[in-house]
Amino acid sequence: MNQHAAPQLTTPVRTFTQLLPSTPRGARLARHLAATTLHSWAAPPDLTERAELVVAELAANAATHGRLPGRDFRLALTYDAASHRLRIETTDARGDRFPHHPPTSAPLPTSGRGLLLVSALSDRWEILSHPPGGKTVVAHL
Repeated sequence: MNQHAAPQLTTPVRTFTQLLPSTPRGARLARHLAATTLHSWAAPPDLTERAELVVAELAANAATHGRLPGRDFRLALTYDAASHRLRIETTDARGDRFPHHPPTSAPLPTSGRGLLLVSALSDRWEILSHPPGGKTVVAHL
């Protein structure tokens, strides 16, 4: 008697990681790479659109506020196609400068509005220390 288990078809979790220069051009490239990668993974269009905006804001923050001369920032995407869940990470070299969760009831601030957008478009976001001196901002969509 032949007892072979039937193969299980699983949808892989896909990952993408890229180091980018901590410049406005690097931030723009991060958004473009995220959109292209998610399209190639056949992610739903609404998820891809939200991700583009979140990546744009997080990459701009990493390139502007997380910049140290000569240091790049890292963009990482993890996509679970079965659940349509996406994890976006930007890691920069400035562990001494953490973004703040903007208050939702305060008047619109003159800076930090990008994080309001990240809050609105993500299911949640968090900040993690990245030893020896950096930080990672993570958004879950």
